[in-house]
Amino acid sequence: MQVVSISSLKGGVGKTSVTLGLASAALAAGIPTLVVDLDPHADATTGLGVRPSGQIDVGRLLKNARRGDLGGNTVPSGWVATASKQTTASPTLDVAMGSAYSGIYDRPDLGRRDQRRLATLLSRVEGYSLVLVDCPPSLNGLTRIAWTASNKVLLVAEPGLFSVAGTERTMRALELFRQEFAPNLQTAGIVANRVRSTSNEHSFRLNEMKQMFGELLLSPTIPEQANWQQIQGAAHSVHHWPGESAQQAAGYFDDLLKSVMDSGRMRSRSARR
Repeated sequence: MQVVSISSLKGGVGKTSVTLGLASAALAAGIPTLVVDLDPHADATTGLGVRPSGQIDVGRLLKNARRGDLGGNTVPSGWVATASKQTTASPTLDVAMGSAYSGIYDRPDLGRRDQRRLATLLSRVEGYSLVLVDCPPSLNGLTRIAWTASNKVLLVAEPGLFSVAGTERTMRALELFRQEFAPNLQTAGIVANRVRSTSNEHSFRLNEMKQMFGELLLSPTIPEQANWQQIQGAAHSVHHWPGESAQQAAGYFDDLLKSVMDSGRMRSRSARR
């Protein structure tokens, strides 16, 4: 089971949109997937069309991590019904619901034991090939909880000055975290999101990111999507949204998901050579 945290130091770069795009690609590919919504704003939960019926949110499960039943409190994404109409298979896309309650752990002084709360919950979960963890836009306790439970971290950035600088700081923080807490944690890469091909500033910053981050900058970059707010507002999968623009965006996320899932193997082979 691959556990991938989707992180960003800076808010507003489309981190949750990337999480939803990857979830959509995983659903379309038939990969059994769990989305853990650790952001107290719970936007991923909303965007995934969740309709709870008595399940416990992830914040309260974290509080009772030793006995908490994460597997028994997931909720199927509302996208699954749409996907099932287009295939004979029964796809799996479940959600560990976010809530403001998880904010009690989003503090900078979280201890090592508390950092392991999500890892403890996930250790008893079966049936998924992929877990996507949507982190809050900070490097406080909830992001550290996510990183401790993860195999990989995917960083999201816009090609703008403040976002690029924030990504560089996040890379440094990730390296320090790896040295102290998680020596096997890998960087899945950096995805440039909301790229405008007609913007000279975006072109300049993309070249800057290539120089700064090298092969960690993933391909493809994700262009700005004119109807993305409409898709998310309808709590719909991009892969099942009509129109050529949405299908092109779906293709970008298919490629990005492959890059993320293959990232560790590719770097391991490079290191051996």
